[in-house]
Amino acid sequence: MPAMHYTLRWPDASETTAYSPSLIIQDYFEPGRAYRLDDFAQRLQAATAIANERVQAKFGFVCSRANDQQATLLARLAQFAPQAEVTVLAFGPAD
Repeated sequence: MPAMHYTLRWPDASETTAYSPSLIIQDYFEPGRAYRLDDFAQRLQAATAIANERVQAKFGFVCSRANDQQATLLARLAQFAPQAEVTVLAFGPAD
């Protein structure tokens, strides 16, 4: 299953490289686009759910790394004002 990384810029201008076990993340986010935090959270949760379904179907278990990544990103979102935005900068191959 092809995995990928994607780079985010937070409202404080810091950047994070995140992981997805599936290319589905590209269907939910567009490079160069900023998303309100609530919209980003909804898209992230939907994409992670689909990615986990794909991993479950192929390997018989969900991806704990994807779940951990989602929890980390959602915790980071909570540090900012609701009207703030996070920008998806780029997609790239996973290591």
